[in-house]
Order: sequence, then structure tokens, then C-alpha cells
Amino acid sequence: MKKLITLCIVAVILASCNEPTRKASETADMVVTNAKVAVMDANRTITEAIAVKDGKVMATGTKEEVNVLVGDSTEVIDAKGRTLIPGLNDSHLHLTRGGRFYNAEVRWDGVKTLKRALEMLKEQAARTPEGQWVRVIGGWSPFQFEEKRLFTMEELNEATGDVPTYVLFLYSQGYLNQAGLDALGIDENTKAPKDSEFQKGPDGKLTGVLIANPNPTILYARIGSLPPLSGREMANGTKHFYRELNTFGITSGIDAGGGGHVFPKDYMGTRRLADAGEMPIRLSYFLFPQNKGAEYQEFTRWMETNEVGHNGEIHLEHGYELEGGGEFLAWSAGDYENFLAPQPMLDRDRPTWREDLKRIVRLHVDNGWPFRIHATYGETISLMLDVFEEVNEETNGKLASKRWLFDHAETVQVKDLERIKALNGGVAIQARMAYAGEYFVERYGAEKAKEAPPVKEMMEMGLPVGAGTDGTRVASYNPWPALYWLITGKTVGDFQLASEENQLTREEALHLYTKGSAWVSNEETVKGTLEDGMYADFALLSDDYFTIPEKQINDLTSVLTVVDGDVVYGAEEFSDMSPELPEVIPDWSPVKYFGGYQK
Repeated sequence: MKKLITLCIVAVILASCNEPTRKASETADMVVTNAKVAVMDANRTITEAIAVKDGKVMATGTKEEVNVLVGDSTEVIDAKGRTLIPGLNDSHLHLTRGGRFYNAEVRWDGVKTLKRALEMLKEQAARTPEGQWVRVIGGWSPFQFEEKRLFTMEELNEATGDVPTYVLFLYSQGYLNQAGLDALGIDENTKAPKDSEFQKGPDGKLTGVLIANPNPTILYARIGSLPPLSGREMANGTKHFYRELNTFGITSGIDAGGGGHVFPKDYMGTRRLADAGEMPIRLSYFLFPQNKGAEYQEFTRWMETNEVGHNGEIHLEHGYELEGGGEFLAWSAGDYENFLAPQPMLDRDRPTWREDLKRIVRLHVDNGWPFRIHATYGETISLMLDVFEEVNEETNGKLASKRWLFDHAETVQVKDLERIKALNGGVAIQARMAYAGEYFVERYGAEKAKEAPPVKEMMEMGLPVGAGTDGTRVASYNPWPALYWLITGKTVGDFQLASEENQLTREEALHLYTKGSAWVSNEETVKGTLEDGMYADFALLSDDYFTIPEKQINDLTSVLTVVDGDVVYGAEEFSDMSPELPEVIPDWSPVKYFGGYQK
């Protein structure tokens, strides 16, 4: 009997010795299992689990394959069959500006009826203190409302009373109630900027409508004249805005600057988060010159004092990083995306645009700075390419050796896509047509809208393409209506724009919003897929993106968002994992009462 017991003990010991020992370095920090994991690699692999180590993807595979990486300290999350995708990356989103103003704005994004939109104004007017304004600064379309119309000025004045109010619609029109006109001292004798107007009625009195025709300076100026929030309030708003982006599964965004948004002063809300190691999102940014006619001097100063690709001492790798210049380079070379007004023509309307642009592009190329440039129309893109080709030839191909791209490109021509590719450029497209497509069709026709922009052609040519929204003013920052537009070709009002040939599969659209967008900021080797070694940035979705009816794509959200292997947002069964946020300030902030996107 003793001999038998001894033999059993020896057998157990031998078995233990022969079992592979797992070192701490071979165990994961986090494992998400029982999921539908879309790796989004070249093979479009779908698997069941993902393991994370030191902020990067350690492995993906079956539950059994990944389970061997679970150690004593591994956080194991049961996804309960939910779909897990790489974190979304908006290639053109005005993040720092959006955060700066977030706590001051009523968001009509997602509001289903005009009746409710006006009720929100009335409710906000009742709580807005003296000296402050009610403001709706873009992100909506009248076609999203069941009523399919704009409000009247009578309705606006009735809802807001004697509280100054400004509503921005795209960069096409703005609306001031009577109290707003009075507060800004605008009357029938006030002179509007060139190519814009303060609309007057048949009686010669101001209606309160501000028209960009097509110059949006009249709209920019009104935004800039509104009372600002305090620095503390703007920093708080930035935190809440980035959390709002996390709720949709956004883990990265590429900031395209913006008019009236001065670097570095107006970036301090984001800078504070970055310095404190509290960034819940990876943010790359481009610098946008503010001084018309002095852009060259601005870029020269920035290049002397800032380093492209530099993340500084930021806690989060690629967490807050300067990428280059744009989206405007020279104000004289801008074309406005105002489909309610005639198309601007550079050669006809801007006599100095060519020399201004060439000088600034050459400055970027000589200093090794990447650049991006706003261009809505094909005619603009053709002319700009003439300049880029000249610079490339004069610098022995240096332009083509750096990352550069066009933004928007709604009516770019195929022949010019070939020229972009020859210069190793790319394109970032946004969902502006989803919010203004009806007006585009009214002005340019349904036929032209079928390939505006020709995204399928871009992809088939192998051109680098990133996707985004252009939020928060021209469109909403919610990525899911943008993905719906790419897949169906429909606006937020469900008006059919794109031809069937120009619609993407769900996998293609998601690729543009992940790996495609990573190209824009020269980060495609570190993020955009969930392959081994890539950043552990991902989102667990509220429903299955790949199989739900198309219309329901608009309503998707994230229930668990992870950045750098850390949970930055949780909802539903994962709500207890969500990091705490400070209370919204000021107390009258619309965000405190309405939130952001109206789900």
C-alpha cells in the first residue's frame, strides 16, 4: 500500500514538472472572452477572444487559445457574445475646439423632431443666466426632423424670448433672435463681410438670418463674439466631450484645427489632460493658421518652436501629438463647402491664391512637415495639384516623400485621383453630404451626387483613404450616421445620394474608420487593427454591426471602450467599470440637462 501511495505521489510530481510553467510575462493584463472579435486584418478574421498586455494586443483567437494567457492578476471580461471592433478613429474631427465649447452648447445632434428642438431652446433659455447665451453650433440637419423643415424666425423668437440666442446651420446660415441682434448691436446699418449678408425682409428690417454667400466669415465672427466659458469650465467640457466620444467607441481622433481656434492658447483644455496622464483618447493634431495674409509667418514660427511627431512627456503613447499643417494652409486657397451658395472659383475669385499656397507648401516640404488641405470641389483640387506637382519637381520628389492629403474632395475627378496617387498623397472624406446632401442635389443635381465623393473609386485605386465626420459644426461627431452614409449612400434624412456602385460593404466602411484613418496621422503600423502588437484600443458594441438591419447602424453605441488596455468607458452591464467624471460645470450648462448626442 505504501509503495502504491509513493508511486502516486511521484506520478503527480512528474506530471507537475512536465506541465508548461507560465511566467508572469506570459500572462495577460486583460482578457475579453466570449466575444465576436473583428480583428480587421487583411483576412478580415473574426474570432472569439482577445488578450492585452502592457497596452498592446497580446493575442486574439478562440476562447481556449486565449484562456491559457489568464493568470492570477488577469482581468477577465465576459463579453456575453457582443461584437468587439478596433477603436474608431475619426480622421477629421475638431476635437480640441469641440471640447472647448462643449459645455456651452445645446446639441441638436440626433434630435428627431423640430418640436423637441425648439422645446430644448425654451428649457435652456429659462436657465441661462444674464450675460450668457443659448447657442446651437451645428451638428444637425433640418432633414433629420420628422417635420423635414427649418424653424421660422417667429418660432425661434417665441422659444427663446429675451435671452440672446445664436443657431448655426452648417457653415451656410446663422440665426440670431431679436435679443441676440440687440446684444451684438447689429442693425440695418451694420455692414456684412464680403460675400455675405444680414438678411432683410420686404420692410427693410433685419430678419435675424445671417447668410454666407459663400464666405462664412459672418458666421465665424458671431461665434467668436459670444461670451466664453472660464478656463476651468472649458477643461471640464473637454473631459466630458472626450467621454462622449468614448460612448460611441471612438478611441482616436485627428484634429484639423479650425478658424478662431488659436494654437496653443485654445488647446489648453486638452493639454492639461495630456500632461496629467488623463487622455481617454489618442489625439493627433494639425495646425491651422488664423491670420489671413500672414499664414507663412505663422507656420514659420510654429516650425521653429514645435516638432512634428513629438509626443513630449505625455503618459499615453501617441496620446497628444503634432502631425503637421492644415486643414487650411492659405486662406486665399480655401473653397467653402456651402452648397446653398454658388461654388467659389480660385482662379476667378482669388488672384493671389497660387503664389500664397505654393510658398506655404514649399515651406512645409523644406521643413519636412506633413500637410493636409481643405478642398471641396474638383476644380479646386485640379488647380492645387498643379502647384503640388511644381513643388515636387522643384524639390526632386521631396513632396511625394512626406505624408500629405486632401480633405473632403466631394467632387474630385478620377484623373486627379491618379495625380494624387502619383504624388503618394491620400484623401480624408467626411460625412458632410449626410447633413447637406439634399442641398447639394438641389444645386448640382442627383447625378453628380451619386459619386460625391467617389470613395469606391479611391479604394479600388489603392489610394489611402481615411473616414470621419468633420464634427462638431458641419456634421455631428457621432461616427455611426457617418458609417451608415458610407454603407447606404443615404443622408440623415434617409435621402438616397450615392449610387449602388459607390456604396461600401460594412467591412470596407469600418476599415476606413480604423486602419484607413490611422494612415492620415502616419500611425497605421501601431493602430487600426487588433493584430498582435498593435495598440489595445477597442470597443464592445451595443449590437452586432455586421448583421443588424442597416437603419439600426445609426443607433449603435459602445458598452465598453478600452484605450491602451485601460477601460475609459463602460455602460449597461459594464457601467461599474466606467471611470468617474467630475460634475458638469457651469451649473446652467446644457450638457448637464440634455447630455450631448440625443440618443
